[in-house]
Amino acid sequence: MPVARGVKIGVIGVVCAGMFGVAGYGAYNVYTALDGSGGGHSGSTAAATPGPLTAKQVADTAGKFLTAWSGGEIAKAAALTDSPQTATTALTGFRSQGHVTSLAISGIVPTVTATPAGATAGATATAATTAPAAPATATPAGGGQADFTVTAHLSADGVATTWTYASSLAVDHDSTGAPVVTWQPSVINPELGEGDSIVTGTGGAPAIDVTDRNGKALTAAAYPSLARIIEDLKSRHGDQVKGGTAGLETYVQHSDGTQGKVLKVLRKGTDKKLRTTLDAGVQAAAEKAVKGKNGAGVTALDIDDGTILAVANSDPSGTDIALQGADAPGSTMKIVTSAALIERGMGTGSAAPCNSTDNVQNGRMYHNDSPSLHNANADLLWDFANSCNTGFITQAPKLGANGLRDTAAQFGLTQPWNIGTATPDDQPGFPDGTGADELTSEMIGQGRVVANPLIMASVAATAATGSFHEPRIVAAGMINGRITAAGVGSRVSGDLRELMRGAITNGTATGVMSGFGPDSGAKTGSAEVDGQAATNGWFTAFAGRVAVAAVVHDAGFGNTSAGPIVAQVLRAS
Repeated sequence: MPVARGVKIGVIGVVCAGMFGVAGYGAYNVYTALDGSGGGHSGSTAAATPGPLTAKQVADTAGKFLTAWSGGEIAKAAALTDSPQTATTALTGFRSQGHVTSLAISGIVPTVTATPAGATAGATATAATTAPAAPATATPAGGGQADFTVTAHLSADGVATTWTYASSLAVDHDSTGAPVVTWQPSVINPELGEGDSIVTGTGGAPAIDVTDRNGKALTAAAYPSLARIIEDLKSRHGDQVKGGTAGLETYVQHSDGTQGKVLKVLRKGTDKKLRTTLDAGVQAAAEKAVKGKNGAGVTALDIDDGTILAVANSDPSGTDIALQGADAPGSTMKIVTSAALIERGMGTGSAAPCNSTDNVQNGRMYHNDSPSLHNANADLLWDFANSCNTGFITQAPKLGANGLRDTAAQFGLTQPWNIGTATPDDQPGFPDGTGADELTSEMIGQGRVVANPLIMASVAATAATGSFHEPRIVAAGMINGRITAAGVGSRVSGDLRELMRGAITNGTATGVMSGFGPDSGAKTGSAEVDGQAATNGWFTAFAGRVAVAAVVHDAGFGNTSAGPIVAQVLRAS
């Protein structure tokens, strides 16, 4: 007899799984006739100490509940649970708030525990041979579980569709010993927790796509260096972006009214577009140029309006060297120093001897990058092209106490910038050079002067055009507190362009800037850093309407470390 009964349960399980649906309850009538005993409230007798439920009881109770639910008989389905009132509210809300017009249930697989309640171990017996994928539901000892598949027909705002998903329910004894469905919100859908409901309607606010200046989407996957910037831009400027439409979705709504997980999209929305000043092509070139370098950052600007074309860092998850770095800029600062000297009477051909042992007012003795760098007949053009430190610092008396800082102000370097994304609150912030040592240090980009590729690209842009444009990464109207600065004017700009062109044709930028025409200029730099074996390499240049600057930490001379990065980005611009 035990063997025959086991065969009967296996057969009936297959019948139930195959037959249940709109006519599911009829299938369970067949099961009852074969088994000879009732399940659920109907035909059950209370027992003082109920034993474990049989597969038949689990299948029958689950089947009656699911048949009533799918047939729209909410009260009948709820009466088969241990919490009829709560179940009624939830099942009714699912139909109305979820815009569910009809339901079909299929693929039911009942499972029972083989031990009485309170036992510490329990083997299980399953009444079907194949179970559909469904989330696990805790099965009480002595009770059972039924996995099933729901196909809901949805209709809202002129859109009709079907939504199919797997769910499960638990069956256990009620206070009289009869089998009932243990009510949980997850019976309706496994994503529901206490207090949750399912709603079909307009989704949340439209998502935001960050794009380049031409409307191409920018993603962290395609442009790793922009990961932080993209999220920051959404947070800062998302509310300012108009357009987009919300989607039509079926989603979880939490008890506090907030929207949870989207379960079904009936109609996709359209995203809002946050357009930046970035150029996807230049950005791709910048990402490639710094890849594999150690501590490298690069920034590219449009020299006509200061808009940022590209920002890239060799370690996208580390410090944003390109926009937030704070490093001594080395000899790239000689662009500003040259402007200060020109404004105070020097020209590109003015004498500025390059003597390797010169200092100022018996202060710190500076050496040149090469001990052999010496030219007693040098002029400003030669000193700039060859990056002679002593040729510059010996001109310090021409600047006085505030001359260098006053000219730095014309480059916008004495006021913090607001570019539309996060930069240090105190940058730029040119120091007050006091004392011969500090002033001469600042003249060659050392001392308390700090910068980053964004700042030095802007310096090159101001030198090339004579005008200062505060850099920005989004539309100017989206940023509060924009600053202005005087710029250096066309006369000084003309001399600076001559100096920077000379660095390419006859100086330290020769070779790396090969092939760039007369509408280009550059300046190399090397900055000493305490504790580093090598200097930081700097390079800034302009070509056509683009200015680029880069730094590579602990990498030595700028022409061999940062220079190739800048040249690669300029060629792609």
